[in-house]
Amino acid sequence: MSVLGKIQDRIKRKGLRDTLRAGFRRFVFYHWELLWLERDLVTPVEPNRLRPYPALRTVKITVNNVQAFARHFGDRVETMRELAAEGYTGVMFLDDAGDVVAFIWGSTRHYHDRHYYGCWFPVGPGEFFEFAGEVARRYWGTQLAVDMQLALWKLMAAQGCVKVVDVCENHNIPALKLHVRTGYKEQGRIMNVYCLFGRWKFFRETRYSGSRLEALRKTEPKASTATVS
Repeated sequence: MSVLGKIQDRIKRKGLRDTLRAGFRRFVFYHWELLWLERDLVTPVEPNRLRPYPALRTVKITVNNVQAFARHFGDRVETMRELAAEGYTGVMFLDDAGDVVAFIWGSTRHYHDRHYYGCWFPVGPGEFFEFAGEVARRYWGTQLAVDMQLALWKLMAAQGCVKVVDVCENHNIPALKLHVRTGYKEQGRIMNVYCLFGRWKFFRETRYSGSRLEALRKTEPKASTATVS
């Protein structure tokens, strides 16, 4: 399909205003607000209403097994290889066919996200930075989104970590709700990412008071058996 055809198709599906807004963000200017969140690795995760999923195999990501990403995350294969080669800790979940359906990474050192945001994320003593978590579409809304974090937390706790920190885009409501559900707390910090003409990026950190997540909180059962030990 030609570029013009793709634009016309998007206008039909999303409308002219949404198409113009998306085009402006991609080719002229966008601003992402990344909320800093944190959680200890001891407090149990409270029960939730996420759907169960079929049995999967949990495997640590290495440079020798990244081809398993090809089916559902084909554009990530080389990135996964690079992260493994650089010594970051990654865990993936494989289905019966041996294909990756979920993955997540952790870093015990300052992390330079050259693959997406382009900025540095500092990591303090006893912390690890959680990043690049993703679940295949078939498993959206399942317990897998929580379980892959628990698997990573267990690996990082074995390395001496006591706290997980990460960032979440302010407009990504599903991801923010997952953070609320799994017990993350706000740090009151925002990493601002600005991009001009799809090429030049600028960064600055700001702080805020109060809560950005309070409206997303829902009453959940308090009892739980899910831990990272």
